[in-house]
Parts: sequence; structure tokens; C-alpha cells
Amino acid sequence: MKLGVICDGINRDLDHAVNVMDEYDLEYAELQYVGDTEVGDHSKQEIAEIDKLLRGRGKPVSCLSRHIFAGMTAVNRPGDVLHTKHMDSLKRVIDMAHIVGSPLVRIMSQKKEQILWGLNGAEKWNVAHGVWDTMAPMIAPAVELAKSEGVVLVVETGNGTLVNSNYTARKLIDELDAKETLKVLWDPGNNCWCHELAYPDGYDEVSDGYLGHVHIKDLKVDTPRGLLEICRMGDGQLANLFQPIADALRADSYNGVVSFESVYHPGNGNFEEGFRLSIDRFKALFS
Repeated sequence: MKLGVICDGINRDLDHAVNVMDEYDLEYAELQYVGDTEVGDHSKQEIAEIDKLLRGRGKPVSCLSRHIFAGMTAVNRPGDVLHTKHMDSLKRVIDMAHIVGSPLVRIMSQKKEQILWGLNGAEKWNVAHGVWDTMAPMIAPAVELAKSEGVVLVVETGNGTLVNSNYTARKLIDELDAKETLKVLWDPGNNCWCHELAYPDGYDEVSDGYLGHVHIKDLKVDTPRGLLEICRMGDGQLANLFQPIADALRADSYNGVVSFESVYHPGNGNFEEGFRLSIDRFKALFS
């Protein structure tokens, strides 16, 4: 499989992050922040420098990961001020993708409502009526833009977003009839918040052509207490599921990138140290 890392999880100094990638023979660079700047906000000169650095070091870009549509809610509408701001950001990210050769651009979805559908009374008293139906019209223009620009969007399964499971990601893609242009960025760690079992349940939702990109991290989720603990790879609640996930990806000839998301530190705030404590376990599973 193709292995990579979200570079700013090592360090926002891209040159340093690439040096560390070389130490561990990681090939694919996913870009979110370079320096203190999110992708889509760099100058033309900065983008040229990023491109020169990565091409010179043999690090293809797997995905440009800006938080497009994050923070929107059901009160937003296509073409309103916030939606227009996100669409303008997406255009800039796609422009950058053409330069650095990224095949994928990450988008998010609007803020989560807990109960979207209901039965036997819940549909009257508990459902956030109409919320789900507001999402597709806001993402449809992004899909059309991506199609016209020849890039593929991946919608991340977020822990606080309306698309928070592979089930809801697939449902969105189907409603937009966009399977070729919009894929799932599967983050099984984030999906723990909605209790979607990563394997086999989550994997089965996306294994037939919906999967575009994968983020891997380990964690422990305590939903009743609203508590999230990021763990060293193999020490969290996904530890026993990583191997069957990796085996299934191999068996199905997944040709995308598996990106290590380095958001763990061992209590000292040093994320590079957390990366070094986890990366060998990641590689042993997914290489």
C-alpha cells in the first residue's frame, strides 16, 4: 500500500517534516498547514517553493486538506456569505492542487446534529427535521467545480460533523450521484464517536468504489463524558481492528494512500516525539 503522513502532524516546517519522512521511508505528503498557513492561503511564490521542495525530495502530494465547509450549519444556504467564503477557498485549493499535482482535495461537512432520522414516535419528537436535506445543496456546487477542474474531492468522516460515519458519507455521495467525483476520506478514529464499528461495518460501506483516502490514528473515546484521548498507535480502542482493516485493503487492492495522522503526544506537547513513538507500529500494519 501507499503510505504517507499529514505533514504538519510532524512539524509545520515542511522541510523538517520531509526529513523525518525520509527517516521512516514514507513517500506521500498530505498537506494541511505549511508554516502557520492553511492550504489555500499561500501566495503563488510560497506554493512554488512547496512544489519545488516536494518534487525535489520525491514526495508526491496525496491530498490537500483544508477544512472546507467546516463550521457551517443547517441555517446556511448555497450562495450565502459563509458558503461563498468556503467555495472561494475551495477554488484556491484546487488551483494549488493543479500546481503541486495533488489528485485529491479534502472537504468537510456542516456541524453535527445528533438525530437525523426516527421511527415509531422519534420522527415527531426527536429528529432534527430537515437538517440532512440542507447539506447536499451546499456541497453540490463543490462537486460541479471539482468535476470541471478534473480533481476528486474526498469528504472526511469527522467527529463533530454531519458526515460522521461511512454510512452517512456514502449516503451523501449517492444523493449527489457523485461517486466518480466525491469519495470518502475514511477516518475510523473519528467514526468511533458515532459508534460505527470500523471493521467490518465501516469498511463494508465504502469497499465497493467509495473509498478515496484513509486517515489512521488510535484513540479512546468516552462519548458519555465527552472525553477523547489520543493514544500511541496500538494502545487505543482501534488496536485490534487495524490488522483486519489493513488486510481488507490489501485483499481489495486499494490503490489510494493511507495517511498517518500524527495527533498524539506523550503528555509533553511534542507531536514529533509522538509520531516517532507510533510510526513503526503504523508501518508494520499497513506496509
